[in-house]
Amino acid sequence: MADKVADLRQKTSDQLKELVVDLKKTQFNLRFQRASGQLENTAQVRAVRREIATIKTLLGERARSAS
Repeated sequence: MADKVADLRQKTSDQLKELVVDLKKTQFNLRFQRASGQLENTAQVRAVRREIATIKTLLGERARSAS
């Protein structure tokens, strides 16, 4: 997890925002699969949700340090 955060910190804010958009699309697709009973790995929903939260936390830190 720490390695993943370190990799995310090296990306620009714009790259992180694009990644959040992609993860939101993935999250939507996973929710749709879960509702239709096609989702096999239910832990993937939680992992995507947490990754979105991590990225939003990093973006918030950057916003606070900029102002």
